[in-house]
Amino acid sequence: MNADGNDGRRLRGNRTRGIVLDAAVNLASEDGLEPLSFGRLATQTGVSKAGVQALFGTKQELQLATIAHAARVFAAEVIAPTDRLTPGAERLTGLVERWIEYAETPLFSGGCFWSATMPEQDSHPGPVRDALVSQRDAWIGLLARELAEARSSATEDGQLAAFQLNAVLSAVNSALRLGEASASDRARDTARQLINA
Repeated sequence: MNADGNDGRRLRGNRTRGIVLDAAVNLASEDGLEPLSFGRLATQTGVSKAGVQALFGTKQELQLATIAHAARVFAAEVIAPTDRLTPGAERLTGLVERWIEYAETPLFSGGCFWSATMPEQDSHPGPVRDALVSQRDAWIGLLARELAEARSSATEDGQLAAFQLNAVLSAVNSALRLGEASASDRARDTARQLINA
C-alpha cells in the first residue's frame, strides 16, 4: 500500500480514537473510570466493540488514555488561555476564573473529571491512580507557583494556599452539581482572600 493509503488509515484511526476518548472522558466525569468498557463506548459512539478494543487493547490502557485526554482538554481550555497573563495575581485570578467556567459550563458532561475519578481510585494503587495523582500534583503545583509569585513569598506558603484553593474549587464543582449557583461567587471571594493574604 502506498504512503497516502497508510496516512489516510492513520488519520481515520486518529479521528476514531478522538471520538472514543471524548465519549470516555464524558462518561468518566459522570460515573468514574471503573464503569468504562469497550462495549459501553461502542454503544455510545457507534464504533464497533472490536474497533474500540483494537484502539486500546486493555481496559487499563483505555483508562490511562482517558485520563491523558482529559488532561489535554483541560490544559487547552483552562490553562492555556492564561499563558498570556502576567505571572502571579493576574494569572492566578485567570486560572480560578477559567476553572469556575470549566465547572459551570461544564466542559465535561458530569462536571470536573478529577472530582469524579479521584475518589473512586484513591485507595487503588497502580498506574491509573498514579496518573490521576500526577495530574492533581501538577495542577496544585501550578497554583502554588502563581500564589508564591502573587505574594512574593516562599514556595511553602504557596503550597498550603494552593491546597486550600484547590479544595475550594473542588467544593464548587460539587455545589454546582447540586444546583448552588452562588458557589462560584463564594469561590471567587475565597480566591481573592488567598491571593491577598
